[in-house]
Amino acid sequence: MFDQLLQLDHQLFLEINQRLANPFFDWVMPLFRNRYFWAPLYLFLIVFLVRNYNKYGWICIIFLLITFAISDFVSASMVKPLFERLRPCNAPDFKEEVRSLISCGSGFSFPSSHATNHFAIAVFLIVVFYHRWKPILPLALGWAFCVAFAQVYVGVHFPIDVTTGALLGSVVGYITGSTFLTLYTKQIWNTGN
Repeated sequence: MFDQLLQLDHQLFLEINQRLANPFFDWVMPLFRNRYFWAPLYLFLIVFLVRNYNKYGWICIIFLLITFAISDFVSASMVKPLFERLRPCNAPDFKEEVRSLISCGSGFSFPSSHATNHFAIAVFLIVVFYHRWKPILPLALGWAFCVAFAQVYVGVHFPIDVTTGALLGSVVGYITGSTFLTLYTKQIWNTGN
């Protein structure tokens, strides 16, 4: 069963990494996984929260940072050392089949910290703002999915790595988002527009 799951994971990786290859994805996917590419989005989010929710906007930003810190710590410092799964581009029995578009890196692969962190932030934002702004659901999940998908496309993670990261991050985001709402629902909605 476990061997079949790994075989399916490898096959799905090759479908994404090789068979979906095209010049547009080759250009855009490395950007999607680059933290500097998303800097304008992060800046917009900070300005939006502070401008619309004053003090509670700052508290929301602190909760977002806590969400990121928890998700990154759990994925990178707790789970990865436990499993020690090699990245596809570093796996001796697989790396020759990988189309690497970026530097492979030396860290472990399972789970993807990029996927964990971005899904944690996305789900946090959904939990906090869905009540007021329904389009946050497809936008936040679409953004996190693009980042996770790019990890597979560029050759640094297997699909199971990003799927597990997405699930782990979603749990973290749900917990921190729910905690924020429990503490500040009345204040943030009475302050906001």
